[in-house]
Amino acid sequence: VSGKGEPAALFMMASKIILQSCAMLGGSPAEILTKTNEAICSNNQEELFVTVWLGILEISTGKLTAANAGHEYPVLQKTPGGPFETVKDKHGLVIGAMPGIEYKEYELQLEPDTRLFLYTDGVPEATDAKENMFGTERMLAVLNEEPEAAPSRVLQNVRRAVDGFVKNAEQFDDLTMLCLLYKGK
Repeated sequence: VSGKGEPAALFMMASKIILQSCAMLGGSPAEILTKTNEAICSNNQEELFVTVWLGILEISTGKLTAANAGHEYPVLQKTPGGPFETVKDKHGLVIGAMPGIEYKEYELQLEPDTRLFLYTDGVPEATDAKENMFGTERMLAVLNEEPEAAPSRVLQNVRRAVDGFVKNAEQFDDLTMLCLLYKGK
């Protein structure tokens, strides 16, 4: 969510509720993001915005249909034990920036025992005392240190690396991460 403080927190909660309501109506990720954007744009006097990566996983086949509204690139491990790599998807405009946006979607095929890693910009933009950013390359290096780690361990590894990098430098953004291990049928 853009902004800080109470207005941003309230906007985040409202956005989450609107997104969930639109998702409950059904539809593809692109349709859900389009409906969410229209609803948020209809009453957004503060001109705040939110980034969203939305994926729907068909558990029986591993087919993941996704759409991206200005969020960080997802990271996918394409083969079991293989390297984590960014998926350079096509970003749509952030939610809340402009009405009339139609989002595009794409498909990823998850193989059994592969992982999907999602994160907010607080991870690559974590900054040390000299204002150097943690960065995506450093994040990928950490993910690839233990490519077969359980999802909880993946998250611990990235958090530990970010904390070690920033040390005592004040941070201005949140760190939110999700790691999914697709087990297959």
